[in-house]
Amino acid sequence: MKAAWYDKTGDAQSVLQIGERADPAPAPGEVLVRVRASGVNPSDVKTRAGARGPIPFDFAIPHSDGAGVIEAVGAGVDAARIGERVWLWNGAWKRQMGTCAQLITLPAEQAVHLPDNTGFDAGACLGIPASTACYGVFSGGSVDGQTVLVTGGAGAVGYYAIQLAKWGGARVVSTVSGPEKAAIAKAAGADAVINYREEGALEQLLEATRGKSVDRVVEVEFGGNLALSNAVLKPEGVIATYGSMADPTPQLPFYEMMFNGTKLDMYLVYLLQGEKRNMVCSTVNKALEDGALQHMIAQVFPLEQTANAHIAVESGATIGNIVIEI
Repeated sequence: MKAAWYDKTGDAQSVLQIGERADPAPAPGEVLVRVRASGVNPSDVKTRAGARGPIPFDFAIPHSDGAGVIEAVGAGVDAARIGERVWLWNGAWKRQMGTCAQLITLPAEQAVHLPDNTGFDAGACLGIPASTACYGVFSGGSVDGQTVLVTGGAGAVGYYAIQLAKWGGARVVSTVSGPEKAAIAKAAGADAVINYREEGALEQLLEATRGKSVDRVVEVEFGGNLALSNAVLKPEGVIATYGSMADPTPQLPFYEMMFNGTKLDMYLVYLLQGEKRNMVCSTVNKALEDGALQHMIAQVFPLEQTANAHIAVESGATIGNIVIEI
């Protein structure tokens, strides 16, 4: 099979190689998927760059997200799944062989049915961006009739979170960092969009959220946004957070949050298991089947340009998902 891989961490142009690797075969409980699209996420480029330490294998094929068609199954897997269109999660999470190759084997449950109305490029955006958004919105159950604040509404996760919350019946307020991103968040369905860099942003947010009325915050930058979240979160409201890059060691105003009964749900989508993972996969698929999700794919690269795809993600200038067509 043709694949991209690296045998040491470092600069994308220096370490990523394109060539032939041996075809994998499915072990018991696994499926063999012919990959049609591979999603490139920030975690993938950080791992390749060495931010997660040296690779624990003699080489690694990158990328956790992807989509394709099941070509063969291992023992114990229903042969009726052969030919099924699927989207993939955790392809490269603690595994040597990710989705940036023509073929991948992985446990059958990590290949989720891809609805017929969803293309492979979009399917390659579901494992991390859409799943992270889905858990952030629905980990506490229904949001029907609630007010949800989505920070970073033009980001890959935030864009999906706005759509999912609206689909779930919530009123959605979003914060962004500029006019272009405001237009994206508005197009996703946000009822109100606030540029947090503008003067008077807190007052605008309080007006948009009608005071302390936010039931749930889907939070991309926990530490940096904590003051805003505390200002609008209703008693016993939830901050569901998946990031805090700008302030990785935030100080908590404990008593302010305690007397508001604030609930924190810190999560990492790679770790979701059992009922939590099943909820995310089934909910994402239901939203897809209902036609509730648009996909913000910024650029599509061929496999031979995997290094350029990584550079595009690292630049931080791209709004939307980066996908490699295999």
